[in-house]
Amino acid sequence: MGIKNRLTELPRNANFFLFGPRQTGKSTLIKDTFSKSESVYYDLLLSKEYTRLAANPSLLREEVEGLDKKIKYIIIDEVQKIPELLDEIHYLIENSNIKRYFCLSGSSARKLKRVKANLLGGRAWIRNLYPLTHLEIGNDFNLTRALQFGTLPAIYLNSDENAKESLEAYTETYLEEEIKAEAIVRNIGAFVRFLKFAAYESGNIINFSNISRETATSHKTIKEYFQILEDTLVGYFLLPYSKSTRKRLVKHPKFYLFDTGVRNALAKRLSLKLEPGSKDFGDAFEHFIITEMIRLNKYKKKDLEFSFYNTSVGAEVDLIIETPSKKIYAIEIKSRENPSKSDLSGLKSFLEIQPNAVPICLSRAPRKRKIGNIMIYPWKEVFELLDLS
Repeated sequence: MGIKNRLTELPRNANFFLFGPRQTGKSTLIKDTFSKSESVYYDLLLSKEYTRLAANPSLLREEVEGLDKKIKYIIIDEVQKIPELLDEIHYLIENSNIKRYFCLSGSSARKLKRVKANLLGGRAWIRNLYPLTHLEIGNDFNLTRALQFGTLPAIYLNSDENAKESLEAYTETYLEEEIKAEAIVRNIGAFVRFLKFAAYESGNIINFSNISRETATSHKTIKEYFQILEDTLVGYFLLPYSKSTRKRLVKHPKFYLFDTGVRNALAKRLSLKLEPGSKDFGDAFEHFIITEMIRLNKYKKKDLEFSFYNTSVGAEVDLIIETPSKKIYAIEIKSRENPSKSDLSGLKSFLEIQPNAVPICLSRAPRKRKIGNIMIYPWKEVFELLDLS
């Protein structure tokens, strides 16, 4: 089984940044898009290449100016490792007599922004790459496997045992060591403790005070850590629904790590077999659906706004979606194959404040059906309904 087509289309006639966590397939996508005959490739993960250009960034300009005219694309992988290269790239974009395009990849723009690096002043498009979606995997998609091991390409396509070991290595080397190497946090021990709690609480309303107490880290620092995860594309905030944007920003959000497998690895749950009907399976299913919605919304450029509904008396709806035309979908996510009337109370509560909303129960049901005025859909059909398929 292999992945032939990704949903992110890279421009062939524009400079661009391609951001995404490690192992989402950035290098593979770039190499598959641009042939060797028309491109030159700089990999800053190679110590020799990194050392050479870090010592003298102007070498890049000199080498590009010396290229054969048939070379149209300059690819630089992990560009955030040497932010000074962006000044040379900016100069070449502005002054070169030969039309060439720069394809720049990296884990995120956070380090570049933090050191006030030259982001090319709007002269480069930005693309993000995420773990595989069910659309990219196609007919080979296995829901239980995605919930257990996530959908990072090299991990999803591997054997169970190798996937487990790869995920453990990923969380230890990337999420801990790389963030340390990039000097994003000073106290790596506190950050590692925080990561474990962030994984346990992924998908829940964030209680900053509890995490602060359990990790012996200040409330302010915990908020900064969550922001680091979002800025490095390792997670997403989901804000509470409110008719008032101001009120929405005041209440506590939820937070979802970017991949269910990474979540399970950080929470030390990889050995726990997910059984349909269990709470762990239900939590993982909700986590997968919401992160899948976020990815496909970005890829399809639908500009949907996501939030969740929660009241002081306990009424909840997992996902509220607002379209640019102000149409509202209220979606309750249930991992069961046969949701019942008792699963729909949160939707009914939401309809009391938004009677024109479209109520949906997304589930593993084999066929859609209707209970009262609420439709129960097989989960893939909800993506089709939202034009995210």
